[in-house]
Amino acid sequence: MKPIGLAELEKEATNAGLLLRLQIRQPINIWSFKVVVAEPINKHKIRILGEMKGWAYNSEKGLQLDTMRVNQKSPPGVGHLIWSATMAWALESTPCKVARLLAIFDEESQHTRLVKYFRRRGFNLSREVRSSILDLPLRMIWGGAGSLMSGDCSEVFEYSYNLWRINTTNFN
Repeated sequence: MKPIGLAELEKEATNAGLLLRLQIRQPINIWSFKVVVAEPINKHKIRILGEMKGWAYNSEKGLQLDTMRVNQKSPPGVGHLIWSATMAWALESTPCKVARLLAIFDEESQHTRLVKYFRRRGFNLSREVRSSILDLPLRMIWGGAGSLMSGDCSEVFEYSYNLWRINTTNFN
C-alpha cells in the first residue's frame, strides 16, 4: 500500500469528528515531535484522547518513539490514527524508514503485553537493554531497561492505517 499523506489523515480525522495535530521542533538537526488526537468539546475546549512523543535524527534508522498514551475512554481507532500519523510524518518529512522503541521492563506481565503489542504492530526485537556498562547510553536515552525493538515505518503505517479505517465507523 502506498502510504497516504498526513494531510489526508487529518481530513479523515476531521470527518470522524477528531482533531489530529502535530507539534514539530527541530532545534539542532534533531526533530522532536508530538502527535495529538483530540475531540472538540465546544468552540474553545478540546479533550485530548491520545498522544505520541518522540524524536528523529537525519538517518534512515533515526525515528525514535518514546511515549504513547491513549485515554481509556477513547474509541479504539484513536491509537491506530496516532500510529498512522506518526509513520506518515516520518515517511514524508524525514529520511527515516525504520522506527525504534523500548518496551520498558517495569514488571513481567506488562513487559510481555508490550512486546506482544509491538510485535503485532510490526516491530521486532533488536536486543535486550539491561544493566551492562554497554547498555548505559541506551538506558539514559530511554529511561530504563527493556526490549529494544525496531520496525519498518511503511509496514507499521500499513498495519495501523488499515485498523484506523476499520475503526472509523466507531466515531460517528
